[in-house]
Amino acid sequence: MDSENNQSTGSDVESENETYERPPSSYGSMKSECDDMEKRSDKEEEGGGGISEVVCFAAPDPPAPPVVGSQMGHSRYTETLCTEATEQTRPPGGMVIDAGSEELDDLEDAELDDDDELLTTCSPEPPEPLEMEGLPQEDESSQPGKLDPELDMPYIFKSIQEVISRLNKDEMFKFKIWFKKWEPLPVLQEVLDGDVLDFVDKIIELFGLDKALSQTISTLERLEKTEEINELNTKCAKAIFRFYLKEYLFRKSQITHEGVPQPGKQQFLNAVYVAPQISIRGFGGVDPSHEILAQTPKPIQVPSEDSFVALNDLFRLKKEDGSPVKTVVTTGIPGVGMSVSVAKFCLDWSEEKANRDIQYVLKLSFRDLRYFRHKEYEKEGISMQEILEYCHAPIKGLKILQEENAKYIIIMDCYDCYEAPLDFQNASVVTDNDAKAHISTLIVNLIRGNLLPNARLWILGRRAAITEIPSKFVDVVAELQGFSDEMKDQYLTQRFTDPQLAAKIVRHYKRVPIIQILARQPFFTWIVAKIFKSCFKQGNYGSNKPRVTPLLIHFIIIQTNRMLKFYFRKKDNEKWTDDEVNLLRMLGKMSFKMLEKNTNVFTEEDVKDVSLELNEVVVFSGLCTELIPTAISGKRTFCFSHYTIQEFMAALYVFLAFYLDSKNVLESGFLPRVLLYKYNGKSAAGLVQCAVSRTLGSKLGHYDMFLRYLCGMFSPHCYNNLLQGFLYSHGMPKVEGLKEVEQLLEQTIQTAPEERKRNLYECLREMTQEDE
Repeated sequence: MDSENNQSTGSDVESENETYERPPSSYGSMKSECDDMEKRSDKEEEGGGGISEVVCFAAPDPPAPPVVGSQMGHSRYTETLCTEATEQTRPPGGMVIDAGSEELDDLEDAELDDDDELLTTCSPEPPEPLEMEGLPQEDESSQPGKLDPELDMPYIFKSIQEVISRLNKDEMFKFKIWFKKWEPLPVLQEVLDGDVLDFVDKIIELFGLDKALSQTISTLERLEKTEEINELNTKCAKAIFRFYLKEYLFRKSQITHEGVPQPGKQQFLNAVYVAPQISIRGFGGVDPSHEILAQTPKPIQVPSEDSFVALNDLFRLKKEDGSPVKTVVTTGIPGVGMSVSVAKFCLDWSEEKANRDIQYVLKLSFRDLRYFRHKEYEKEGISMQEILEYCHAPIKGLKILQEENAKYIIIMDCYDCYEAPLDFQNASVVTDNDAKAHISTLIVNLIRGNLLPNARLWILGRRAAITEIPSKFVDVVAELQGFSDEMKDQYLTQRFTDPQLAAKIVRHYKRVPIIQILARQPFFTWIVAKIFKSCFKQGNYGSNKPRVTPLLIHFIIIQTNRMLKFYFRKKDNEKWTDDEVNLLRMLGKMSFKMLEKNTNVFTEEDVKDVSLELNEVVVFSGLCTELIPTAISGKRTFCFSHYTIQEFMAALYVFLAFYLDSKNVLESGFLPRVLLYKYNGKSAAGLVQCAVSRTLGSKLGHYDMFLRYLCGMFSPHCYNNLLQGFLYSHGMPKVEGLKEVEQLLEQTIQTAPEERKRNLYECLREMTQEDE
């Protein structure tokens, strides 16, 4: 009850001679013996005073649902969660009558039914809570939150009380003194003179179940009470392990490093997290929107809103037969926020905001599992129990995950980081958690359901990697779709403490449609926030629209750095090798070929044509994703995470060929003679003139964004600042003839068709604007 109810209740029973005792509905009151209650009753009969006593009668035909609350007199002990649990012992249909009120004094015995039974609570032990129909326990997300009995408050309360009740008077006094030193709060002084139930009641109220149990064990260790410690560890093994997992996941998840992890650049996850859209009928996760094209070359389907599911409801889904799902696979395009979603799921569970009925949540990341592929484990192998103990040491010696009623989730994220094939067809069967085998064999049997059969698996990874899991072992495939328009604004607003700066950034990024489209990816939204925050520190920034070319350069550089760190375990900001440069250049070459063919889909053969490996393109690069096969043939097809990234990579390839190799790749092939070629093809103006010719000679939107990005590359800020040091070394010469390029664009704008002029203005602005 809240304080207002306490005050109003107490006012009904106040008297000058009132004595204060523990409220009968508090767990602290249950220490009172029946004899003590009888003596107190005799005194009340003789003196006519005393506190109001709570008496429960069973109502014959209750007209309304049962009421959980009760009335009681004032006590020096505040009501706690323990009190609420005790009140559940009143039977359904029972009504609570204040025995000390005027109404009860006026109630004649004849008015009470003979069958009414007086319920008293004089037991020295806390009663078990009753199941009350119509009153389901729910968490903050309105999910069923019924805990396992051994994890719930009555059981833990009773276990603590039974153990410390065996301490003698001196030991109990020392125990309370030591306990008080853990948290030197003045309120604990109130229970130093109280009995055991008072003490347990108060510490659970103050610290919660987990901390009260943990500090009880720590205090017993100081008193060297080995027998009591072992008993409590045995009785509350489930609660202790759950407490460890909650603390571990909270510590790992409450802080997030956005983008590329940097020391001191972390944020509280709850302060910046915005739940992305998650669909259970995904089509690849690629947004088909485009600034100029009404439709991308190959139409891409998008899921409907009725297929969206909340993050914490993934394991509330049902299979066709009505049974709960066991294995959920979650995927999405690079940068859509899978790692952040895992962290939020774990944080909500550790804070008991969601999935309270899940006993345990364990993380077995593939990034950690690949460690067991080392040679030292190749010969002898390793068991599943050893893996669990390695990742979560407190589970050593416990078999709680193998119990028939165990209900827990194992999160296996970063599937693509394992970097080794899993043979689901030929792997041997392993059903014993203590049997040793190769780590890949154990993973296969875990997914098959042979190992830890009660576990619910949540597997996350990029689509091109997780497609090797046979569909018969997967109940649901959920796809992260990214941010809606409202979510983009919400993220950019709440991550800044300065509301004026946040409002400026929200207005600013919406001025360029393609930036607003790309911001559907949470990772790109973070880039927008990061760069614009830095830019707005300049006094004159914001008068012009933002340029998109610098943002996309930042995007590919950060994604490549993340690839080096996550997949190849390189150090932060480690210098790129020729392999990374070649990967981006060949990706650009493939993109340019696709642009010439007017397609946005590529296959494994297209990847081989540019001498690249499929995995490094569609998994490691962070720029591509796999599409769901729709044809009967089932041929695997891939695309870039957005069509405009393909256009950007094509422009990057053309620029690098010109800047590094002095080659104009646009001269080859058929070129419509829309313009007279008055510039040398090997000059910057000659290259741009070829690009303009291709653009104006094609339908609207085919080469328009490509031309905009190519012009943006010629901005000194882009090629001389952003790209330098990554794709080529410092000290490269500046591009000559940029004035001629500017004049070319200005002349073309004057003679171009009206529908083309807007994009040509944008091309000129991308190259000449100098406000960043």
